[in-house]
Amino acid sequence: MFEVIKTEGKARRGVFQCAHGTVQTPVFMNVGTQAAIKGGVSALDLKEIGCQIELSNTYHLHVRPGDDTVRALGGLHKFMRWDGPILTDSGGFQVFSLAKLRQIREEGVTFASHVDGRRIFMGPEESMRIQSNLGSDIAMAFDECVENPARYEYAKASVERTTRWLERCIQEHQRLNALPDTVNPHQQLFGINQGCTYKDLRIHHMQQIARLDCDGYAIGGLAVGEPTEVMYEILDAVEPYAPWEKPRYLMGVGTPSNIIEGVARGVDFFDCVMPARNARHGKLYTWKGAINLKNEKYRLDESPIDPECDCPVCRVFSRAYLRHLMKAEEVLALRLCVIHNLYFYNKLMQRIRDALDAGVFAQFRAEYSGMLDKRI
Repeated sequence: MFEVIKTEGKARRGVFQCAHGTVQTPVFMNVGTQAAIKGGVSALDLKEIGCQIELSNTYHLHVRPGDDTVRALGGLHKFMRWDGPILTDSGGFQVFSLAKLRQIREEGVTFASHVDGRRIFMGPEESMRIQSNLGSDIAMAFDECVENPARYEYAKASVERTTRWLERCIQEHQRLNALPDTVNPHQQLFGINQGCTYKDLRIHHMQQIARLDCDGYAIGGLAVGEPTEVMYEILDAVEPYAPWEKPRYLMGVGTPSNIIEGVARGVDFFDCVMPARNARHGKLYTWKGAINLKNEKYRLDESPIDPECDCPVCRVFSRAYLRHLMKAEEVLALRLCVIHNLYFYNKLMQRIRDALDAGVFAQFRAEYSGMLDKRI
């Protein structure tokens, strides 16, 4: 299901296979939380902008329209008309993000729905059942994402509970995949490494979950308040203990520089809402750095967002026109800007893979890691 075909230092060039296709890694997964990219981007658009994997959220789709509804309509692929690979987050991040609306215990977590306030219980088994109904290619194990900084004692107890939850996820996942009416009987399961910014907890937890032989391993609970350099230190500490033959996924990260530095530390999969969210506010990425489209200096600028970009937006529209749409609060501005940023991220991954193929990733990293995050 996953093969490392080339390396440069710790960076890995790989091929991942699942029920709905083959993925070239390193890869950035385009985030469609509620089965749609915010900003008016459809599954058909994802093909044109080079997306390999779409990511949707278990909790949000459980709340609305309901995973039973998605199952009745043939699963998430058929529902949103995307025929490529899909990864579904477990809902565990909502343990973190909905902190004021939750109650955590060994069985699982009780939420107050952010939509209508109704009480929802989700544990390992419930998360697996929801993701099975959605029919994604990769299901994520149910975990607890703890805010940084956290007390060592709490982080340790949380890690131990997350390991117990993973064992329950594996058992339920295997049962569901064996059912005759399962939407996707070839669904894979990734475990999640936690431990806040405590290297000993991170290493111990990765050693524990590696023994459970998941289909892949994610590193969660980073980019949630800690300095960037601390995140890199944790990646450096955990990488030697992550199974070599399994894909590695850094959850919720991040900027173009974060991605390049993550690849340099052995990460294969990335996702983040940042490129789409920034696009909706006028922050657009170029190969010379990021621009703020709302700036007055672009009012009469007839050049594309990035002269080096060949995305569907840069081939047609000017900065001046896009700035006008943004200022006029036209919905089209959101759509076009999101398309550009996601295209840029997918092209970034292509260029990283090309650099690894050619054995020049170190040069690519030196040229672009610092430059792409700077503001022009």
